[in-house]
Amino acid sequence: MKHYPISKRIGLFLGPLLFLILQLSSLRLISINADTVIAVALWMVIWWITEAVSISVTALLPLLLFPLFKIMPMADVGANYGSPIVFLFFGGFVLALALEKVNLHKRIALTIIKLTGTSPNRVILGFMIATAFMSMWISNTASTVVMLPIAMSVINLLIKDEDGFTKADKNFALSVMLGIAFSANAGGIATVIGTPPNSVLIGLLENEYNTQVSFVKWMSFGLPFSILLISIVYLVLVKFLFPCKALVFDASASVISDELKKLGKLTSKEKHVLIVFSVIVSLWIFRSVINSLLPSLGLSDTMISVFGAIALFAIPHNLKKGDFVLQWNDTQKLAWGILILFGGGLALAKGMSASGIVDVVAQSISNANIGILITASLLILLMLFMTELMSNVALTAVLAPVVAGIALGLDIPILHLLIPVTIASSCAFMLPMATPPNAIVFASGFIKVHQMARAGIILNLISVALLILLFQYVMPVVF
Repeated sequence: MKHYPISKRIGLFLGPLLFLILQLSSLRLISINADTVIAVALWMVIWWITEAVSISVTALLPLLLFPLFKIMPMADVGANYGSPIVFLFFGGFVLALALEKVNLHKRIALTIIKLTGTSPNRVILGFMIATAFMSMWISNTASTVVMLPIAMSVINLLIKDEDGFTKADKNFALSVMLGIAFSANAGGIATVIGTPPNSVLIGLLENEYNTQVSFVKWMSFGLPFSILLISIVYLVLVKFLFPCKALVFDASASVISDELKKLGKLTSKEKHVLIVFSVIVSLWIFRSVINSLLPSLGLSDTMISVFGAIALFAIPHNLKKGDFVLQWNDTQKLAWGILILFGGGLALAKGMSASGIVDVVAQSISNANIGILITASLLILLMLFMTELMSNVALTAVLAPVVAGIALGLDIPILHLLIPVTIASSCAFMLPMATPPNAIVFASGFIKVHQMARAGIILNLISVALLILLFQYVMPVVF
């Protein structure tokens, strides 16, 4: 039986204990309701940090505690778990499920690697571009899992060659592995559905501030930022930290070709999924144009996402055989827990808003004489380094409403501050436990903690600088 660590045992009892202490205390921080929400948030944060229970189970606490302590009625709390943004991500998950089921994601990845070339640095670049592209549409975990065995095949060629596993070989292995993990993290920044924190933010904006950020609007700054960050990761890895100039090998081309041959020709099911995928992405991109031409439609990103999900279940691949791309039992692999996590985050945000916590934070910041740029820089730094230690989705769920309050207090548009701070949660490059991609490549055995931390601290600091520039110069132009 798996060992239950002491940190989890402490967290399991500490969360509810602190909640009870705060509830029974005669000390008032803000008001009865606000103090209850703070106590709930503290309980959730402790369970999220220690992972004493599943982070998705923790996200259900508002559903029990908010109605119980008269913060909000059950119907109002429950509405957050069925928010449109939850279904936007559900559709994205179903799309990813179909891509993975028919192996189309692997074909796309291999084709990108083949196109980039076979010199060592080009192979590294190919792996990074392929991983990042997949992370725009499917989970960064799935992207990494797909790329890892292909990368291992290429690295094994170097281990088995005549000169053994030289320093240049080791540097290549390090660059490939870290490149895959880091580009999986950075690739998700490019789209609304690319990484869960983006969707938590979009949900908060729609639910609390009646503000919409369309798929295309997000990509207008998310994609360039993602490309810039991945380019810097590539240069830092192959030019400065782990150069492999002396390395020459052509065998990688045969590995990629062999992997593509195993997949065979594009199957009819792959074509089916490719068509649905292309239609959905096109609808997301041209949604505003379609709505201006046909205003009665009122298309939203969520409607398009759900349409794509239904199409994959309902449009038959073979009508006579009753063969569809997806069956409902395929959804056993769907990340249902993440959808609950979104709901919990939105419910917590609603509680903070309804109880007046966000207003108090806004008022406190407006009364304090801290410069806007310094405040933004500190929040970006806080988010980025805290996400090394806890779930970025959970962290965004807790911090985003507070950051919104700070933006209001500073009298700046909330999007200008919220977006860079949220993106910071996807820039965790230092530690294996920071993100699933980091953990997966670390488990390969080719990376030591100090090597990941060495590359990660440099990239974390560069990310902070880029996000400050994004806040200062890009956000005011885009919004």
